[in-house]
Parts: sequence; structure tokens; C-alpha cells
Amino acid sequence: MKSRYEINENKRKKEKSIKKKSFLKKLLFILIGILLILGIWGKFIEPNLLTVKEYNIKNDNIPNSFNGVKIIQFSDLHYGIGNGEKKLTNIVNKINNLNPDIVVFTGDLIDKNYEISDNDLKTITKLLSKIESKLGKYACFGNHDSKNESFENIMYDSGFKLLKNNFDTIYNKVNTPIVIYGLDDSLEGNPSISALGGKEINDIPYKIVIMHEPDYIDEFIDNYDVNLVLAGHSHNGQVKLPGIRPIYLPKGAKTYYGNSYNINETMFYISNGVGNSIIDFRLFNTPSINLFRLAN
Repeated sequence: MKSRYEINENKRKKEKSIKKKSFLKKLLFILIGILLILGIWGKFIEPNLLTVKEYNIKNDNIPNSFNGVKIIQFSDLHYGIGNGEKKLTNIVNKINNLNPDIVVFTGDLIDKNYEISDNDLKTITKLLSKIESKLGKYACFGNHDSKNESFENIMYDSGFKLLKNNFDTIYNKVNTPIVIYGLDDSLEGNPSISALGGKEINDIPYKIVIMHEPDYIDEFIDNYDVNLVLAGHSHNGQVKLPGIRPIYLPKGAKTYYGNSYNINETMFYISNGVGNSIIDFRLFNTPSINLFRLAN
């Protein structure tokens, strides 16, 4: 026959076990609840937000006439993956509300897994045509654009100058310009920056390069005098958890995937994109456009 002590001890152990199971059950429900909230947020809310990241670009080489000029960069629309006319309309309105002087698009307009319709083409062209920019609109190829026969027509018809291993000189009222150079895609195309070293632009003091895959910067940054580089592709990870490396990074964005870098005194900025690739999901990485204010 068990003593009263043994009976009470067994009772205490049983109550402790019940409390432990109850705590674990509550903890499990809390974790499931958190995951459910994050899932809903990442699927239905965050991908539809749009923020503006502002940067002040100060450089003595910027001509006086470009002091205060605003450059807008947007990238990686991936039209067709969870977005369409409504989202692009919001992007265009956001850009125009910022009253940009120069607008650049750094690749991946239409997702390669989306079958584009004639109506889509008209819609995209019409909306991109509404983007207002005092000194010009420029674009370069992304890996989703290189084999898309519609991309070039859309960009030209909407008023963008498509740069593929070539450049344009931009003037603002006076005769001292800046230069913007666009690279072909490094994964699906044949990028070359050799023209940047030519006599025609060698004496222009401030040079901007736009490209898609950020890792390609290591192929030219040590050999050419460039002041500002703008890229896309990485989506800055698309799904990010605080304090750790992004869960997935595409080829071409394994080394450089964050918001900004300073490499050999060249300022390097990577857009986290306005759309999504592979899956229509974002977490702790809101879609955004970049706004750069030039100053000397």
C-alpha cells in the first residue's frame, strides 16, 4: 500500500505533466497563429505595398546644373506574377508624384513564365508612357527581358531609351552633361562596358551605369571610372528574416544583394524591386522604388 507521500508525489507529477502538455499545446497554437499571420501578410498584404527609399548622392563631379536633380529607379516588375494593371498604375502614379528629372528601369519587366496577351502589351505600354521625366527615361535588359520579343517594343513605344552596351549624354540647360551607360544582361546577354572608356565620354565628369545583375559589377569596377551604379535582380532577398542572410538569392546576386555598397568610392545601389519572382510572396522586404537626389 502506497504511503500518503507517494500518493501526493504521483499526483504532483501528474499535475506537472498536464501543465507541461497544456503549455506546449498553447505554444504550438501561438506558433501556428504567428505563421498564419505571417503567411497572410506575406501573400496578400506586403506584396501590394509600395515604399520609397530616398538617398542623397553627393559628389564633387556632379555638374552645378545637376545639383538637386532627382533620379527615380524602379526594377523587377515581373508583370503577370501577382500583379497587373492595378499595381502598375499605382507604381506610375507614385513615380509621377515624386516629380522626377530622370527615370531608370533596371530590368525584368514581364515575368518569363507569364504568357503575355495583346491586351497586356497595350496596357503596359500605355501606363509606362504616362511616366513623366524632364530629362529622359532609360532602361536596360534583365534576364527575363532578353528573350522576350515584346520588351524592346514596349520600352521604345512608351518613351524609354533602351541602353544595351551603349550610353546617352544628358544635358540640363547648360553644356556640361552627365553620362548614363546601360549594360546588356549578364546572364542571358553579352554585356560590355568598353565604350565607357572611349574618348567621346572620357572627359564627362559624372558617369552612371545601369544594369540588372549586381554581381557583374566586379567585372568592371576596378578598370573604369564610374560614380554611380544602379542594379536590380536580387529583390534584396524577397523573403528576409531579421538578422540572417536572405533565404533565397538568384544567380547573379550572390555577393551583392543588399540596398547599397561603396566600392572603390563608387556608390552602388540595388533596388529590391516592385514585383515578385517565382512566388508571389514577400516578407520583411516591402516592394519599393529608389529616389536619388544629386548634389555637389
